[in-house]
Order: sequence, then structure tokens, then C-alpha cells
Amino acid sequence: MSEPTSGIGDEVLVQVEDGVAVITINRPRAKNAVNGVVARAIAAALDELEERKDVSSYVLTGAGGTFCAGMDLKGFLSGDFPVVEGRGFGGIVEAPPKKPIVAAIEGYALAGGFELALSCDIIVASEEAKFGLPEPKRGLVAGAGGVMRLPQRIPYHIAMEIALTGDHFPASRLYEVGLVNHVTPAGEALATAVELAKRIAANAPLALAATKRVIVESADWSIDEMFKKQGEIINPVFGSKDAMEGAAAFAEKRAPQWKGE
Repeated sequence: MSEPTSGIGDEVLVQVEDGVAVITINRPRAKNAVNGVVARAIAAALDELEERKDVSSYVLTGAGGTFCAGMDLKGFLSGDFPVVEGRGFGGIVEAPPKKPIVAAIEGYALAGGFELALSCDIIVASEEAKFGLPEPKRGLVAGAGGVMRLPQRIPYHIAMEIALTGDHFPASRLYEVGLVNHVTPAGEALATAVELAKRIAANAPLALAATKRVIVESADWSIDEMFKKQGEIINPVFGSKDAMEGAAAFAEKRAPQWKGE
């Protein structure tokens, strides 16, 4: 079912079903290039959805057969910067959501579009999808996380090739190096991503948020502190009502009813 989210216009659509919120950039004539309106709308959607207990995971996608061609350069030249204070480019790259988010990519994920995908936890891409960081070809730098996140996700030399050539790379190549989780037939990326997000959303929301937080933050933890820091995050989960519900549901051989408490 479609549900309008406050602060969202026609350029970003939100649909919620079965615990999954699908966030769609809806500027197909502009290849879903991100302008200020889109950035603010994504930020507003996430601000609201993060507080909703009926939403446990997200899918980020683009309308019209393409994901996102990056920043709207025409808007950039007129002074329209697609950056939201505290959230960065696209309303997401500097502060990704606490809940798990899956990118569903058809067509192009270029420049800022690729950086939006890198802000997600899982990437599902069509076999026809193309990725790239072409900023150097325009005298720019992929400063919305691209040159920082890419070498964290794939081998150094491959990240260098992608970032320095500015060329397009097929989904199959990025699947080979572990950046793309699933490659689908053309037109099926969104359906596959939603199915995956629903499997995630079937799990306990507090456990999901804590699991994601540990994975994201633990890269900077030393050996001496890592279990202490992990405990600070996960111990409240073990004492939650959902933990008790999970154990009871298992013992009673029924589906758990999560409350996020």
C-alpha cells in the first residue's frame, strides 16, 4: 500500500508494506539526478520512518528504469546544492539510517548515485546496471563517500581503477568483487530487493539495529575494547521484551510478534 510521508513531494515516493518502506527517487526524465528537493525529501522520509515501529527495513530505488545518475549538474550550476545539514548529499550519505537499507538498482548508478548505493547495507542490481564514479571527467571528486567507502568494500586496486578512470562498470564485475550481493534479470532488481528486505524485516527490530550498528562501528575498535563496546550496544537487546518473545515463540513453535521493545 502507498502511504504519503509528511514533507515528501512527487519527486520522492514512499510505499510501506510488510515492514518494508520503499523509497523511490522519482525524476525519471532527469535520470533521477539528485537536486535539493530530492535530498530534503529523502532526509524527511528517513526522519519519519526511523521512528515508525511498523517499518523495520528500507529499499532505496529509482523510477523509470534507472537508479540515479548523480547530482543534478544543472541545479548545481544555479546554486541548488543537494545537501542536507547533518545528513549530507542526498539526505543520507553522511548519516545512513539505523535500520537496514537495501539498494535496488536498474540502469545507471553513477557519481552521487553510486554514492547513494554505497550508503546502503546491501546492493541488488539488474544485469544491465552500470556503476561508476565519473567525477574526475568533470573536474570533480566523488566527495559524497565514494572515494572513502569504495576501498572499504572492495580491493584497493579495483577501487583505484573505478575511482581514477571514471569509467562505467557492469553489475557482473562488481558482483565478482563482492560489492553487489545479487544480480537479477533486467527489471527484477526491485522485486528481489523487496523480497530480501521483507526477510530482514521479519526479524526483531532491536536486534537488527544493534547488529547493524556493531558491524558499522566495530571497524574502528581495538582488540582491547571491542567486546566492551559491543556489550554496550547489544546487552539491552538481551534484556528486551522482544528477546523474551523470541524465546517463547521458539518454545511454542509459533511466529514471534515483535514490539520493538
